[in-house]
Parts: sequence; C-alpha cells; structure tokens
Amino acid sequence: MRRRAVVGAGAVLALAAVAVSSAEESAASDEEAGARPMPDFLDRGLWQVFTGLGRRTRLDVHDVGGRDRRVLWPLSWRVCTQYPSAGTGLDRRTTVMIGVVRKGETCPPRVRTARR
Repeated sequence: MRRRAVVGAGAVLALAAVAVSSAEESAASDEEAGARPMPDFLDRGLWQVFTGLGRRTRLDVHDVGGRDRRVLWPLSWRVCTQYPSAGTGLDRRTTVMIGVVRKGETCPPRVRTARR
C-alpha cells in the first residue's frame, strides 16, 4: 500500500516537471523570436538582472566604479548602466552589457549623465 502512494506521488511530480519544462520551452521560443523587450535594470540589484533575463542571454558585467574589480557576488552590486536601453527588443545575437558598483557606492557622474 505504501508503494502505491510513492508511485502516485512520483507520477504527480513527473507531470509537474513536464508542465514546467513545456512552459520554459515556450518562453525560450518567444525569447528566440525576439519577442522579449529589455527590462529596465537601472538602480536595481545585479541579482535582478540574472533573474530577469533568459538563461541563454549573453551577459557582460563590469565594474564602472573606476577600480576594475571582479564581480563575484551579485547580491553585493547595483546597476548603473545597461545596454541596450529598456524597451529594446532582445534577440540571440544581442549581448547585454551591465555596468555596476558595489551597494552603498554612488554611480560615477559620467555614468549618470548617460542615463536617459
């Protein structure tokens, strides 16, 4: 009797996994078609960039604070610049470039004037 319960629970989990993977595939096909616009990440945490973009999006993250530091822990960084700008359509060939500073630091003035 216990074995039936385990098999039943396993079947439910398998169906849930199929539903999730089909939803991911449809989102990926929309993303490949260029249907997804670039979100606005300015003044947000770097972690939101990683969670807001598709997993196949090419991403270039660099420190714009003038110290050329490595960005190792996304939760500690804040977005100052982004390319392409918000609302621009993303396709497979687009590389998203994100300029960041550590949280608590201010964006350099030359970077702030580029924000529109």
